[in-house]
Amino acid sequence: MSAVSIAKDIFRQRGVGPDQLPPAKEKLLPIDEEAEKQRATQVENNFGDVSYGLVENTTDFLFRDLWLRPALAPRDRSLVTLSALIANGQTAQISYHLGRAMDNGLTQEQASEVLTHIAFYAGWPCAFSALPVVKDVFEKRRK
Repeated sequence: MSAVSIAKDIFRQRGVGPDQLPPAKEKLLPIDEEAEKQRATQVENNFGDVSYGLVENTTDFLFRDLWLRPALAPRDRSLVTLSALIANGQTAQISYHLGRAMDNGLTQEQASEVLTHIAFYAGWPCAFSALPVVKDVFEKRRK
């Protein structure tokens, strides 16, 4: 949200009006209902008793809306998510999202390159903290 005011100024400077932005609600990409049901059930079983509201919002707003917006392909959305998680040191979320990124078409070589590239922008500690998690995902996917 803190970037909104900066983006607003840049858009104004470049003559980008609201009519040039994608609509807030648009036709969403198709969803893999079986995979989404499995993901939602697992999250609900693990955390529904702790914060049902967060679990519900994760399903409704994150995975049944944001992830299905057509302006970014699923692979690209995964790449952005993975990069943000690594940059913010959110290693607990990397396994799931790296697996999802690879399911969405990101190759192991590309995922490896993300670590190399992001080290220069987010810092070596963030990239190195992600290494064991990424290595574990790679190893499990080989089996």
